[in-house]
Amino acid sequence: MKNSPYGQKSKTQLLDITSNIFEYFKNRDVKAVVMACNTTSANVYEEYKNSFNYKIYPIIQTCAKVLSDLPIKRLGVFATSATISSGAYKREINKHNSNIEVFEMSCPGWVQIVEENKQNDEKSIVKVKENLDKMLENNPEKIILGCTHYPFLLDILSQFAPKEMFIDPSEYFANYVKSDLENLHLINDVGGNEEILVSANPNEFKIAAQMFYKLQDMPSVIEF
Repeated sequence: MKNSPYGQKSKTQLLDITSNIFEYFKNRDVKAVVMACNTTSANVYEEYKNSFNYKIYPIIQTCAKVLSDLPIKRLGVFATSATISSGAYKREINKHNSNIEVFEMSCPGWVQIVEENKQNDEKSIVKVKENLDKMLENNPEKIILGCTHYPFLLDILSQFAPKEMFIDPSEYFANYVKSDLENLHLINDVGGNEEILVSANPNEFKIAAQMFYKLQDMPSVIEF
């Protein structure tokens, strides 16, 4: 909360922020860390991937392995400015399949639309449509929603293009991580505890989290 949005930060800032997070988890003796943020996966994973004694799963690099097998030739990517400037999606997908042409586009303001719950505002709809129209000029067969916030704009996007055109990489990501942990015999079969840690404003987080987490089931939210 204190450091968001990540999408407009420099690589140096992102390295500093994520270093503190990785060190925190190191001290908690975790078995794995999921980098669900596209921006940090794009900009800092390579720097830290061998620095800790737990496995790190970055969303872009992990999903690229799966998405590169799609039977398509033209793939769009919507993401934050920091993710797009890194070229991570294009680089990682073409590493596995050089026959897919990747079109990347940054979408300034999309994160704020979601966090401020302004998806139904006319200005928000116009802004999203403008970005989509520009992307559609590339004739993509599929478009990756390359930010954790962007799937919450799917109702707007699907007004102007088929819903099945858009890919939420988190679905591929969760399935891969679960499968990999099973293969490594690291899966927890007996259940566990949930704990949510935020960098600031835990009460504000509880309010914002209602769009994706049932409030009555929410565990305690702790500032660290």
